[in-house]
Amino acid sequence: MWIYLLYLFYFAIAVTVALSLLLYTYQCELLYASGFPAGSRTVVARPSQFGLPDKEVILVTEDGYRIRAYVMIQRGEEVAIQSPTVVCFHAHTGNMGHRLPIAQVFYKKLGYNVVMLSYRGYGLSEGKPTEKGLKIDAQTVLEYIKQHPILKHTKLIAYGQSLGGSVAISLVSRNEDKFDALIIENTFLSVPLLVPHIFPALRHLVYLVHQTWRSYKTIKYVQHVPILFLSSLKDELVPPGHMAKLYSISQTSGVKVWRDFENGTHNDTCMQSGFFESIAEFVRDNVWQLD
Repeated sequence: MWIYLLYLFYFAIAVTVALSLLLYTYQCELLYASGFPAGSRTVVARPSQFGLPDKEVILVTEDGYRIRAYVMIQRGEEVAIQSPTVVCFHAHTGNMGHRLPIAQVFYKKLGYNVVMLSYRGYGLSEGKPTEKGLKIDAQTVLEYIKQHPILKHTKLIAYGQSLGGSVAISLVSRNEDKFDALIIENTFLSVPLLVPHIFPALRHLVYLVHQTWRSYKTIKYVQHVPILFLSSLKDELVPPGHMAKLYSISQTSGVKVWRDFENGTHNDTCMQSGFFESIAEFVRDNVWQLD
């Protein structure tokens, strides 16, 4: 009996050690699923496939990686300058090409300029994704916009989906004077707080998470920019409570707007009735009206 219990004890230790090693070593691969869906690292849809201006730029980050971005500017310099620019930060899978249907609505129906990127290690961008690296990528895109002869004169909106929401929050918190609005969709409080929901077996090992994305902390540093929170109430990956908590702890003196979608799941929020109308209303009331 004692031998059996001893074996069981050693087995439990071995499993814990194995899980710990897997979580610590492969968490970037788990969090940054850049190869899903299949072909995402080799095939990136072009804006022209959606009737959009087809300009791709290659930006070099401060640590030497070449990342890809699409830049879609409204036709006519005067029109473009008067239009807000939305910079889009995508979720943890796919690449910027998968978000072109959203860019199409932003550009064609809402009249925005659109800038979007594939993070390092996503799409055709070089490198491997990490929290530090994605923050550098976002800063690189912002610097490009602020040096662009047209876009530097426009109102600027950061829009992030899921992981991209964490990227957007981080960027705005460090550059608040350069942004006019922040929009986040189905974003988590932090990776350690998300792990128990997605991987219950790892709930006691969250201290090993080094890709933390602690948005519940960084959002407090967004003190003046208006924020729109878009939450799917049937989100199967990020519990809706994460978004609700981000909303409640946000301390911005600007407008805070909450919009939820009763039947929305993690990946189909943009297909829900009222999604783009909510964005258009928020931008009209809090960005365009500032002129």
